[in-house]
Order: sequence, then structure tokens, then C-alpha cells
Amino acid sequence: MTIVVGRAVELEFLRWLGERLPADGRAPLGLRDDAAILELSGPRVVTTVDMLTEGVDFLLSQDDPERVGRKALAVNLSDLAAMAARPVAALVAMTLPRDGALKLAQRLFEGLIPLAEEFGVALAGGDTNTWDGPLAISVTLFGEVSERGPLLRSGARPGDVLLVTGKLGGSRLGHQFDFTPRVREALWLAEHAELHAGIDLSDGLSLDLWRLCQASGVGAILDVANVPVSEDAARWAVRLADGSTALDHALSDGEDFELLLAMPREAAERLVKEQPLACRLTIIGECVTGECAGKAGLWRREADGSLTPLVPRGYEH
Repeated sequence: MTIVVGRAVELEFLRWLGERLPADGRAPLGLRDDAAILELSGPRVVTTVDMLTEGVDFLLSQDDPERVGRKALAVNLSDLAAMAARPVAALVAMTLPRDGALKLAQRLFEGLIPLAEEFGVALAGGDTNTWDGPLAISVTLFGEVSERGPLLRSGARPGDVLLVTGKLGGSRLGHQFDFTPRVREALWLAEHAELHAGIDLSDGLSLDLWRLCQASGVGAILDVANVPVSEDAARWAVRLADGSTALDHALSDGEDFELLLAMPREAAERLVKEQPLACRLTIIGECVTGECAGKAGLWRREADGSLTPLVPRGYEH
């Protein structure tokens, strides 16, 4: 890990980090060399990277650095969950505000390390620098595909049903930092169920559903009465008092980090009946051919069976 924060801070942070991190055989060099060497056993490696920046993804004036550090790893774990991949190792890069850089770096890692330990992630290295601007933290995560191979967005088929984990909406009231990546759930489902496609709900249910449909070349009907709306979505709608509903927030807030899956109906109905996971599974719709009611795209189905177009809304990067 290369640290450029002034020689004294560099040495102190490396010393602290070396004592804080457990030994891990998958990254045998630890922080002692110019680059990491990873021991990977799987046939294929999945890699993802996400960057969080102050003023966009968090505010240090409001959000504890420990929660920011945890989220930096958690969003990457959610990406691996979407592909039913097993986490292995991570590289962490940070650009720190010059004042208080060492303490901030330590607090970020105090939030990140417990999550890495929970999901068996070796912290193999990275890079840190300081400047006169705001904090930015980027995590690159490596994973191994499961025995059934990676789950992709492009495998949904007409006739598949849409299954979602957990509840949606209102993430700004804390869920965006404290969510549990659905890695264990994805690996269990990949082993025990026939999954055709998957995506993590990072930018909003309707927008991410549209992305899955675009990749798969299908349309979709969303049964809005079945969407599992979180209690925080209702609280957020009340707080905003702008005419939006809890359902609106469940459809478009983003940062839910739940899984949206496409799979055969019989298998999905069995899972919903058995509820084998720590989080609840809910059927929220179905995939259809690109043409539905004479038009292509997404549709929302009301409780009375009527169909209207569903406009994908969510966070656009």
C-alpha cells in the first residue's frame, strides 16, 4: 500500500494499519511490498470498483467516518452479490483532507474492517493521499464466481417472475450506510434455485428494473401493490411533505442495495412460500416480451389489473 500523506503520517498510518489488520493467506505480502499478490482458486474473477465522494455520497459534517468507510466496502459487496460472486480481497484508495488526515483514515478503516471480516474480505492494499479538497474513498473488490457461473443482467426471459429481497425506499434515513449486502443470500440462491438474471438496487427499483430489461431484451410488468415498501419510505414522504408517497420512494429513491432477480415462476413461488433467507422474498412482477399492450417497455399493474406505463426514475450518475 502506497501512502503519501507526509513521511511521519505515512509511517504512523502503516504501522497502525499493520497492527489492526489480521494476517490473511490470500494476500501473503500484506502491506509490505509495492503491489499485492492474491491467491485465487476460482476459474474466473469478478472485479468491481466504486468511489464515494464527500458532498455527493456523504457529508462528514453529518455522517460518521466509520459509517462512510463501511459503506465504501458495502456498495462493492452489493455488486458482487448481484452477480452471485464470493468476495475475496479489496484494494482501498483514499484522498483525504489534509487537516486531520491520519485520524480520519483510521476512523474510515475502523468502519470498514469489521465488514471485511464479516464477509471474509482480505484488505490487500491500496493508496492514500492528501490534498486541500474533500474526502474521496474508492474500493476495488475482487470475487470468485460460484460453481454455476456469474449471474448477469442479460438472462431474463419472458415468463420469468421478478423477485426482490427486503424492503425498499427511504434509504436516506440511514439504510444507505447500515444496509447488509445480500452476499450470503445471493450465494444461497445461486446454489439452490434457478436464477436467470439479477441486479442490485442501487439507483432505484424502476430504473434498475429498466436496466435489467434493456440488458435482457424483455419488457416487465410491475405489480405495484406487491412492492415491499419500507417504513422509512413512509417516514421520508412525511418529512418531505411534497406530495410524494411511500410507494414513489420505494420505486425511485435508490441506495436500497437489495437484489432484484428474474427466475421461473414455480421456483419463485416455492421460495416465497418457504422464505428460507434472513430477509423476506417478494414476487413483484413478471417479465414479458418486448411488446405489451402493443407497446414496448415497462408497465405498472394496479390492484384492479389495469396497466399504465412505468417511467423509470432513480439516481442518474
